[in-house]
Order: sequence, then structure tokens, then C-alpha cells
Amino acid sequence: MESLKLPQSLFSSHGGKVIVPLPTSSLLPKSTFLIYPNRKLALSTDFVTTATVAHLSANIFPCRHCVVKQIRSMQFTTRSTSASVQSTADELMEGKSKDLPVSGDSIRRRFIDFYASRGHKVLPSASLVPDDPTVLLTIAGMLQFKPIFLGQVPRQVPRATTAQRCIRTNDVENVGQTSRHHTFFEMLGNFSFGDYFKKEAIRWAWELSTVEFGLPADRLWISVFEDDNEAFEIWHDEMGVPVERIKRMGEDDNFWTSGVTGPCGPCSEIYYDFHPERGYSDTDLNDDTRFIEFYNLVFMEFNKKDDGSLEPLKQKNIDTGLGLERIARILQKVSNNYETDLIYPIIEKTSELAKVPYGLADDHSKLNLKIIGDHLRAIVYLISDGVVPSNIGRGYVVRRLIRRAVRTGRMLGIKGDGQGNLEGAFLPVIAGKVIELSAHINPDVKDRTPRILEELKREELKFVQTLERGEKYLDQMLVEALLSAKASGMVPRLSGKDAFLLYDTYGFPVEITAEVAQERGVSIDMTGFDIEMENQRRQSQAAHSAVKLAMGNSADLTKDVSDTKFLGYETLSATAVVESLIVNGNPVPQVSEGSEVEVFLNRTPFYAESGGQIGDHGFLYVPQGENQQKAVMEIIDVQKSMGNIFVHKGTIREGVLEVGREVEAAVDAKLRQRAKVHHTATHLLQSALKKVIGQETSQAGSLVAFERLRFDFNFHRPLIDDELAEIERLVNKWVGDATPLQTKVMPLADAKGAGAIAMFGEKYGEEVRVVEVPGVSMELCGGTHVSNTSEIRGFKIISEQGIASGIRRIEAVAGDAFIEYVNARDYHMKQLCSTLKVKAEEVTTRVENLLEELRITRNEASTLREKAAVYKASIMATKAISVGTSEKFRVLVESMEDTDADSLKKAAEYLIETLEDPAAVILGSCPGADKVSLVAAFTPGVVQLGIQAGKFIGPIAKLCGGGGGGRPNFAQAGGRKPENLSNALEKARSEIISVLSEKAK
Repeated sequence: MESLKLPQSLFSSHGGKVIVPLPTSSLLPKSTFLIYPNRKLALSTDFVTTATVAHLSANIFPCRHCVVKQIRSMQFTTRSTSASVQSTADELMEGKSKDLPVSGDSIRRRFIDFYASRGHKVLPSASLVPDDPTVLLTIAGMLQFKPIFLGQVPRQVPRATTAQRCIRTNDVENVGQTSRHHTFFEMLGNFSFGDYFKKEAIRWAWELSTVEFGLPADRLWISVFEDDNEAFEIWHDEMGVPVERIKRMGEDDNFWTSGVTGPCGPCSEIYYDFHPERGYSDTDLNDDTRFIEFYNLVFMEFNKKDDGSLEPLKQKNIDTGLGLERIARILQKVSNNYETDLIYPIIEKTSELAKVPYGLADDHSKLNLKIIGDHLRAIVYLISDGVVPSNIGRGYVVRRLIRRAVRTGRMLGIKGDGQGNLEGAFLPVIAGKVIELSAHINPDVKDRTPRILEELKREELKFVQTLERGEKYLDQMLVEALLSAKASGMVPRLSGKDAFLLYDTYGFPVEITAEVAQERGVSIDMTGFDIEMENQRRQSQAAHSAVKLAMGNSADLTKDVSDTKFLGYETLSATAVVESLIVNGNPVPQVSEGSEVEVFLNRTPFYAESGGQIGDHGFLYVPQGENQQKAVMEIIDVQKSMGNIFVHKGTIREGVLEVGREVEAAVDAKLRQRAKVHHTATHLLQSALKKVIGQETSQAGSLVAFERLRFDFNFHRPLIDDELAEIERLVNKWVGDATPLQTKVMPLADAKGAGAIAMFGEKYGEEVRVVEVPGVSMELCGGTHVSNTSEIRGFKIISEQGIASGIRRIEAVAGDAFIEYVNARDYHMKQLCSTLKVKAEEVTTRVENLLEELRITRNEASTLREKAAVYKASIMATKAISVGTSEKFRVLVESMEDTDADSLKKAAEYLIETLEDPAAVILGSCPGADKVSLVAAFTPGVVQLGIQAGKFIGPIAKLCGGGGGGRPNFAQAGGRKPENLSNALEKARSEIISVLSEKAK
């Protein structure tokens, strides 16, 4: 055996707590280090963890007990002193910790395997962007199963297990402050949809905790709802938990409700006790210094009615959640979630950039390191799932986190990219570590690396540009607030208007402003800020902290309606049976002419809106017969409801339609063809975009309509004309290639393995439909498509624009819509040529000449208006009055009737130059309907007294229904209430005279 000196310790997973010195002459095979080739070497030199000992082969340490005995006799060093050294060694002795060190990835895998072996279907994590309008982000593991719990869709499996990525930002201020709060976390869950219930859920949770994970049973405490005797008895009688460690808790803690009405039920939680030596008396499970709740079992067995009463659910469900970060903290024996191997490598990378070793950092620096470690996980996964920074909705969430991380990094002393480039960005460097750790959480993240890093870099650098100016301005505001409070004896307070200015002008999220202000002892007028924010602020608050389930009557309306069989891929007409008729939300046996109705058929050729493609139009016919009346219904929309039930919406044009009647369903073939053309063209467009601007671009939404197509995609800048032309050229080339499309149904895993692209916002089952244009495009898609690209005939982009930060939109036409568009453009060009008396190729030059002539004429007119205003001002100057005794101030406050804003400015500039210093000029005018212009100009002698034009004119403008501001010596404002101008100017006159008179004394 070749000797190998240990210059550093063997690899150590976070959580391998007990560190012991090994002689540097220890004989170890080099191959030992290949057991975990990706593990980092421990930070301490000449040390190895007992967890490492547990992993080394018997050939190296044939007597593990001897090694542990030797370990016990040595001095120990730990990263988190609260972890029990003795218990770790004891577990090695007793053979309980066969998998130490326990990685977060292995915990996730073992949880999933545990429930998979008990008949649970393993399902993938849903996106952080939920298909649910009631929540902004995926905040719980059960969210993807909400339609099943509501009875809106039938269960596909009786039981399932997932590892769900989640985001919650409602208590972001607690991140790093506590040992367990996070914005991003993973929720491991097992679910039963009308299958097993309390007894199995409790038994398996106990078995997972005590057997699979080897947690000491005497360290586990249980909470149950105060009236849930059944759960109490199962825990005590069958699991053997002593009554002293089972706590009955009230409704606030242990009764889960989804909203005012809907599914609900008692829950039971498992807590881990870090300090059993404190005994059983006066225990409080909410004591974070002693307990951590890591597993929550919800027994969904009731439906809460409008009157608050509970009725048993027909289908009782199980919804559980085990926090991966929390169980990792327990199993890895660290003092908080941040020191687990799920987050600590990110903190290490941040420490490296900040040159602040975590182990040597003070509490404040550790807090900042934890904030970045947490936020970067949330940011990376949000961007990966298609969320781009913006000022509204979920885009505001990710922007807020990015900016909080940037400011926190600066507080840690990170400059530039932290690696020497002072003009660079450091968040992409740390994000690289998050991406490295993402393999077992979401493999797609690695494929999206370029887009994630580019988005982070762009957002950070954009924020840094205004951050320094904003910080100086905020500092100035806080100083003024403190001085003002000291003088008045009031509590220091920052106005909502100032907080909004920081948000709107300098990009400061109000939460960051609040944090900085709080550090200085200043509060914020959040009511005033909310008023300023208006719609933006309301949208940013749309992220809820609870999943709401509401039991409507939809399930009742369709309880006797089976799934609709879709025939539309093969035919555009078919016979079907009317299974139900709905008018104004109520079932009816028949409907007559003129009625608007929703029709449920047992089968249909009509395509229901999904995947961006709108629903088909057409007709339902009931032919005249001996015993039946003729009926005609026009279909104007088709939607899916309750899973796979098609709802045909329209109007009875003739006769009476009855439940049970057989009808002839006929799709409008021309409109269907237009939709098919646009849908296939959308696939070609996405392929062309990836070729022209890069593979990292991805879909962010789409619309396939009869008259056009719309495609939203992630990209950071407008496309230039040459790029748009190349995209059009590629699509039209593929159209001209006349390539037959291929459609296959295959397992989802096989489709992804073949490179098929998933369409934005769609959910897929185990079997998926793959639409391929060979050599060009392959996508998972349930929409309708042409059979050959030649059917598209032609493709034209009609617009490209930004719709949000980082999101671009292309609108285009193809097929018949393309022909109509070209013909319309040709018609308008002919009309233009006729009007301008030029040929088509001369139109541009002629229009440019006309615009230049217009510009010159407008400038001449503007110059004349300004001269007229200055002339009026010269006459008006004689109306200036003197204020004060020892020092005379010249004051002029006048209306200039309908003078425009630019001319009003010129007049004020003339007057301030004409009147002797010190002087104050305030002018107003009504240049148009519902329009007011105001200007204030002060000479240096007035400004030196602390009277600022910008601050003076704002309140005056509010009287006219507007606002404004500017420099201390010159400011402009506007309004929408000309009728108030006279009173506003009178107010301005009295105030300026008053303040100047006071200053003159």
C-alpha cells in the first residue's frame, strides 16, 4: 500500500461534525479519495471527521469500533458547538449512522425511495410559476394537487410522492435571523387521494423518521389537534410515543384550513428535541432554541361550509410536508439550516469573495452571508423557471431578492465581481455554485446557465449604477428625518413619498429602504408609500403565504359528465350526444332559440383552448326528424373544465336543444386551418429564434389565434432589423422546403431524451404527443398542426416589442392571414403613392422631406411663441412687489393665460434675470383643455435662505390636480384642473410673501 501524506483532511460533507487529527504519516490508499471525487477537502489541515471514518472501507479500518474508541480519546473541533460530539460517536458504535455523513441529496432520494416502495407514484416537482391564478408562486408541495383535492380533476394515481421546490417571501426579514427561515426551500411530501388515511400516514412518518433516518425515538415530540383523539391514540397506542411527548394544540397551530370555506382538517407534526435534558415540564414546542418541527401531516377530512360548520369529505386525503433543509440540519448535526450541505457551499463561495471566513465572522457578517446563501438559491431557480426581474408581480419578487443580495454583498465588502474586476458582477459567480448544486433538484437549471448568469449580471450592474447615488440620497433623507425629529420631539419618520422616490428613481425596493432606515432608528410612512405605489404595489402583494382551496359548484355541475373524447386530430365533424346543458351556471334539461348555453358532449371534434391555441368555432346541428325539431347552435368558444371535460360555449340560433339528444358537431374548417398554420409557424419561429439569437432563449407565453400568432420569449434587448429579417428568411425557407410533419405519442422521459421542447405553461402526463418538423423543430404539443410546412404558404413578422423587463414579444401572420396582411399593406402603399404623387420606392424620401419641413415650421412657431411670452413678461415685470424691511425681496406671481410650458419657462428665465436679486417668480398658465403649467424661479439670494423652488411648487401643483419639482432655483410642475389655477396662484403668492417676510426678520 503506497503511503499518502495528508496535507489536508479527507473530504468532509457538511454535517460530518466530529473532527479529529490524524498523523500526517497515516497510510491510506490514494483510491480512498475517489470514493467521493466531488467532495471538497475540509478547511482544517490534518483533520478528518468521524463521518469520514464511517465511509472508509473495511480494508483501511477493519475495526471501526477501535477507530471510534481512538477518536473518543482525542480532542474534538466542531464548526457548530451545539452539535453533540458524544452522540455522533455513540451512533457510530451502535451502527445507527451507516450513511454518515448524510447529504441533502441522499435524504431527498431516501425519502422518495421510501414512499415509492410503499406504492406511491414518484412525480416531478412543479415549476415555481404555478398554473393557479390565486397564488403568485409555488408556496407548498400540495399546490400542484389542488385540483384533485377540490374534485375538479380525477386522480391519476391513488398516492404520490414529490420533492417540490417552493418560494415564500412573506417573512423575508427573518432570513438569516432564525435558524430555519428561507425564501427558497424544498418540501418533501407524500400524498393520498382518497386512498390511505391517518393510521398509515402516521405509521410511515414514524418509520421514516426512526428507522430510515435513524432518529432517536426519545428525541421526537408530537403535536395533535386538541380534539383529534384518533391521531393521539395512534401515536400513543400503536407508535408507542409516551403521552408526555404528545401535545394537544389549538386550532391556530394544528387545524389546517385552505380558506374561509373548502377542504380542511386537523394536522399532526413531528418535532425534534435538541435538548432532551431539559425534561418534560413546561415544554413549549414553539421554542426554537429547543425544538424544530420537521414533518407536518394534514388529515384533510372535512369541508368547511359557508356557515362555518364542518361536514365530512366523501374523499379523505393526506397532504404531508417534510422540510428538507430542516431534516438535513438534524441528520447532519449542525446548529442551523444554513450550515447544511444544501446551503453552506454557497455561503463558502460568498465568504471567499468577501474574504470573510464564516467560522471567524461576527454575527452581523454571518447574517449577511446567510442572506446571500438563501437568496441566491431562490433567484437562480426563479430565473430558471422563466421569471425575469421587473417591477410587478413575481418579477418584483426576484428583483427585490437580487437587489437585497447586491446590497448585502456590498455590506460584506465585496467589490465588483469579488475576483479583481471592479466593473464586474459578483452574483453570477455565486450563482455558479448554486447551479453546481442543482443537479438533483432540477437538472434543467444547468442547461439554462447562460440565461441565468446573463440575467443576473445585467440586473446587478443596472442596480449598481444607481445604488451609490440612491444610498447617498437615502442617507441625506435619514439625517434630515433625525434632525427634524430631534427639533420637534417627534419619532423619526421617513415620508412615504420619499420612500417611493427611492423606489421609482433609484430602484430601491421599499423593504431595503425600511431595513436601512430601521438600522438608523427611523420608521417609514408605509401608508403614504402604498398610496404612491398604487397598482404596482398592489400587484407586488399578490404573493400569498397560504394555498386557498374553495369548493365551488363546478364539481357538482359535472359530477355525472364523463371526460370528453377528442376526435379533432382525425376529423372535423362527428356525431355526439349532449350529456349536459348549463345556463348561467345552472344545469337545465333544454334550451331554446336565442339562449346562450354551455354544452357538454360525450365526444367532440372541437379543439378546446390550451397550449396557447384558442378553441375552435363551428356548429352543432340536430336534423329535423319525425319526432324531433331541427336545432342549430353556433359554437364561439371551447374550453376545458375539470380535467378533460370540453365545454362548448355558444348560442342557440334555431330550435330547441335537449339533454340526451344526438347532434352533428361540425368545426369551421377554414378557421381550424388558420389556427393550424399559425401553430406550426409558432414552432418554426421558436426554432428560428434559437438559431439567430441563441439557444438560451426560451418561450414565456404564446397565443395561436385565427388572425395572427403571438410569441413571448426571454431576451434582454430589442431585436435589430437584420435579426428579424433573418428569422423571417429561415421560417419562409422551412415553409418552402415542404417538409411533412411527424406526430408521435411516447413516454415523457423518452420525448425529453430525444430533445423535445416543452411548451410554456403546459402540464404533461406520462404519455405525451410530440410534433416534429424533421431537422427543424421537435416540441411536446397537444395542438393542431398542418401536415406539411408548405400549407403555411408565407410568414411575416408584424411587430417586435418589449412587454416586461427581459421579455420580448413577436407578433406575426401566416397562411391566409399573411396574404391578407400583404394585400392590405399593398393597398395602403398605393394610396400613399397616389397622395404624395411619387412611386413606391420614393415614398421614404418624400416623407422624410415632409417631416423635415414640418420640424422647421414647428421650431419657427415655437420661437415666435417664446418671443411673445418674453414680451408679455417684460410688461408684467412692472407688477413685481417688494417684501421685507431691511432687505427688499422682489416677488412676482402671475397668470400667463394659455402660454405653453416651454414659453412659460422662457418667460420665467427672462424675469429672474431682469428682477434684481433677491427675487422670486411664480407663473402659471392653461395651455390646453384639462392642462395646467406652473413654474417657479428663485434667485441665489432666495435659495440661500433655504427656500427651494422644487419643494415650493409641488404643493401648489397639487391644488391643480398635479405635481412636479426640480432644482432649488428652478422648478416646473403641471396639473389637470385649470379651474383651480387662480386659487393656486393666490396660495403661492400668500405663502411666498409669508416665508420671505419671516426670513427677512
